[in-house]
Amino acid sequence: MNLEKIFHPIWADFDPNNHMRHTAYNDYAAEVRVQLLTAKGYSMNKLIELSLGPVLLVEETHFLKEIRQGETIKVDAKLLGISKDGRFWKIRHDIFNNNNKLAAYIIAEGAWIDLKTRKIKQPTQEILDQFLSLSRSEGFHYIEKPKK
Repeated sequence: MNLEKIFHPIWADFDPNNHMRHTAYNDYAAEVRVQLLTAKGYSMNKLIELSLGPVLLVEETHFLKEIRQGETIKVDAKLLGISKDGRFWKIRHDIFNNNNKLAAYIIAEGAWIDLKTRKIKQPTQEILDQFLSLSRSEGFHYIEKPKK
């Protein structure tokens, strides 16, 4: 499954240089991740019921082209990496401008957290299967994390 969404950035997303401010890119990527979970049957309310939540550990943004006021953007999400047990994941977001040119890409690295214990937790097998059904980004790999 590949998820991509079209957005119409609002006035507040732009800086005095008339290009989209740096944190707006990350906000749209985060929105796509939430919509991705919801599309897979895991709304934020459902995850709270499961006492499970996604937690962001690292977010790396690469800016390639300006996005200007009045442009629409397309943001996608592809699986870049996952640990064998599913506790850790990486998602790559490509952000395209009006001309369908890559304007930026974001690598989001995260994990699943138990909402009660606040510790990293393995997701259910169903959630892991849903993540594994995502389209994979070029460079997909399995993440090796040390066991504690």
